Amino acid sequence: MEKIGLGGGCHWCTEAVFQSLLGVEKVEQGFVASTDKNDTFSEAVIVHFSAISITLKDLIEVHLLTHQSTSNHSMRQKYRSAVYTFSDRQKISAKEILKKLQQNFERPLITKVLPYVTFRPSDQQFVDYYYKNPQKPFCQNYIQPKLDLLLKRFSNVVDSGKMILVE
Repeated sequence: MEKIGLGGGCHWCTEAVFQSLLGVEKVEQGFVASTDKNDTFSEAVIVHFSAISITLKDLIEVHLLTHQSTSNHSMRQKYRSAVYTFSDRQKISAKEILKKLQQNFERPLITKVLPYVTFRPSDQQFVDYYYKNPQKPFCQNYIQPKLDLLLKRFSNVVDSGKMILVE
């Protein structure tokens, strides 16, 4: 089992996206801090996955397409666009993957590869937010479109048994 940290948007949304994928065993929702100017906590998830079932490239590509990975908006401190790595090998791989995936985007990716330093979990009331509240307007307006995108663009890595789709 491997793990990778991913941040960029609301962690309720990010959690639901990665919970829906094959090979993902656990998603921890909360806040991650890195080093230097990125040492403040920012919303993120820690994804525990089987590299046999899903690749780091697939996880990063899903991540880039399910948050504003090319937009340096005013909320970037709270929603830092990042891949948090747990080893030098993972850091090198993540940088190579981002470089290759850049060709799929018209604008430059702002997603940073940063070392994971520490994690603070979300309050329990927010854990599994989408799966507890799929009918809530927030879930319908912000999370459901991301899950629809997964089904269209990444059906080969979606675990349909985990996904809740609300009509």
